[in-house]
Amino acid sequence: MLRKFLLAGLTAVAFSSVGWIASAAEVTLKLHQMLPPQATIPAKVLTPWAEAIKKDSGGRIEVELYHAMQLGGKPGDLVDQVKDGVIDVTWTVIGYTPGRFPKSEAFELPFMITTAEKSSQAFYEYYEKHLKEEFADYHVLAVHTHGPGILHTVGGKTINSVEDMNGLKLRGTSKVVNALLETMGASPVGMPVTAVPEALSKSVIEGTVVPWEVTPAIKIAELAPNHTTFSGDRGLYTATFLFAMNKESYDALPDDLKQVIDKHSGIALAKQFGIAMDQGDIRGKKIAEDAGNKIIVLDEAETNKWKELANTVTTNWIEDMDAKGLDGSTLYNDAVALIDKHNQ
Repeated sequence: MLRKFLLAGLTAVAFSSVGWIASAAEVTLKLHQMLPPQATIPAKVLTPWAEAIKKDSGGRIEVELYHAMQLGGKPGDLVDQVKDGVIDVTWTVIGYTPGRFPKSEAFELPFMITTAEKSSQAFYEYYEKHLKEEFADYHVLAVHTHGPGILHTVGGKTINSVEDMNGLKLRGTSKVVNALLETMGASPVGMPVTAVPEALSKSVIEGTVVPWEVTPAIKIAELAPNHTTFSGDRGLYTATFLFAMNKESYDALPDDLKQVIDKHSGIALAKQFGIAMDQGDIRGKKIAEDAGNKIIVLDEAETNKWKELANTVTTNWIEDMDAKGLDGSTLYNDAVALIDKHNQ
């Protein structure tokens, strides 16, 4: 009886081990990004994406999520971390590496974009036409934008006109956005979005440009309770984002697992990012409204003053691209055409 009992126990252990081996992932992908897990994109896109990859691969691919720079480095390091294979997947702001992906800057130009959903699809088509060479070191899963970028300032520093920008220390997102802020009379300060709360609380800056979507994650409604927006459907600016995989990590996958990744990539994923951003804008704005914050909408005449000044930024960017041999006019005109196409 004892012998039978031991045999039964060993058999159960053996079957249990086999079951564990069968369910263990064949591939583990490390996804590293800058924001906390409750922020819009980690919660609404990256986590569901990881779950979909696991499900559609039958558990053969496991995506480990590392939020808020858990694996070390600064947000600007993410593009090199994924290129060099330190991590397998990343989501990051393209503008955190100024000058490295110059053709992508066309979508950051002032008063170009409308909703994130429409602009993200346009940006993905622009990527397919113009950016594949710039991103040749990556397996690109999607690119996208956020919704209309707006201005948020600390108490006592409301922006009711372009004259109110004079001398303001404002955090910018990229080379193009910093040039825009400077053109409007502000003193731009470059930093990643994760550094904004501390910079505001220590008065290093007096405000920032971000869309409504990210404001809850960085406590903008509390720290910068004045919000300035514009008339019309075109936002002051946008930031561009890259969701990419290490090329060797992708190439090492068997064909059927590559198909799983491919199924959850491309323009449909870009649209998914955009929808999440637009929904995040609604939530972020409501938080500011519920807090009783001051929300200023510049009228059409004042908005046109900003647009006229902003034309200088676009002209300078086109000339800068031309000087690099990149045909700035074609890049700009194609960006405008694609945005218009998706807004018809």
